[in-house]
Amino acid sequence: MPESLLYGTEVVLNGLMAGVLYALVALGFVLIYKASGIFNYAQGVMALFSAATLVGIMKGQVPFAHLINAALGTEIHHFGWHVPALLAILLTMGVMVLLAWAVQKFVFRHLVNQEPIILFMATIGLAYFLEGFGDLMWGSDIKKMDVGLPQGGSFWIEENTQWLGFGNENFYGFFLDQLDLVATAIAAVLVIALVLFSQYTKQGRAMRAVADDHQAALSVGISLNFIWVMVWSVAGFVALVAGIMWGAKSGVQFSLSLIALKALPVLMLGGFTSIPGAIVGGLIIGVGEKLFEFTVGPLVGGATENWFAYVLALVFLVFRPQGLFGEKIIERV
Repeated sequence: MPESLLYGTEVVLNGLMAGVLYALVALGFVLIYKASGIFNYAQGVMALFSAATLVGIMKGQVPFAHLINAALGTEIHHFGWHVPALLAILLTMGVMVLLAWAVQKFVFRHLVNQEPIILFMATIGLAYFLEGFGDLMWGSDIKKMDVGLPQGGSFWIEENTQWLGFGNENFYGFFLDQLDLVATAIAAVLVIALVLFSQYTKQGRAMRAVADDHQAALSVGISLNFIWVMVWSVAGFVALVAGIMWGAKSGVQFSLSLIALKALPVLMLGGFTSIPGAIVGGLIIGVGEKLFEFTVGPLVGGATENWFAYVLALVFLVFRPQGLFGEKIIERV
């Protein structure tokens, strides 16, 4: 088999795994947009906040330790215990549900039937609040996350794919990161579960009804408060999973909040209202940017992964603004 084809196949496989993670981040946006018509600018910061909370709980860190020490003159930073990863994840999920309830009660409960731009500005304020609140709560230093996920390349895959080179001395088998493989499997299961939830459950149908018309949903007995708390809780859970995967790869730091920017091209391709669109858009972006870097990157100096997705999204905005699976909205004037 030609060497270029082998390496191209490896690039596509890595692109598919990256695309699943992009789709996972995009799903947080889609869920909230479908339920409330809100583009949640705070989704990336929610991933950062949930990851920092998870690390803080696992290490037994005292919340607001720096603030307490500055006010009381103490030197307390840790409780003196460590929490197992699974229990810490469950506790962090509880924190994200509590956050969802607080967001609904103190912010969006008062913005029912407001203009979309007002709701969008509210999520911008929420993003900066969460970022500052998270720094006060857990500190702004870079944190290492270790929840037991495997790291490094898979030697088993390398050994069992080396034969594809048919004696090619320059090919040692496909290099696929174990963390990416696990993250892809977890993200795929979560994506399938969210699709089934949205399409085939009573709560999923109620979620879509709330997005279409708040007052009409209330008139048929749908609890707006419950739906919004539920959706923000699910989005928080998605943010937690994304934060774990990306935090395990690169550490829990401010740049983790920027993963939301990678979801924007995915949403533009797939459509803001389509869960399947988020999946397909994520795969297209993941494979497209890897292949473009592999084929065209060396000719233009590299680093094309930083801008390829946005250029592709711009093309879609020009020729198909609603995306591949989005609904074309026609308003009577």
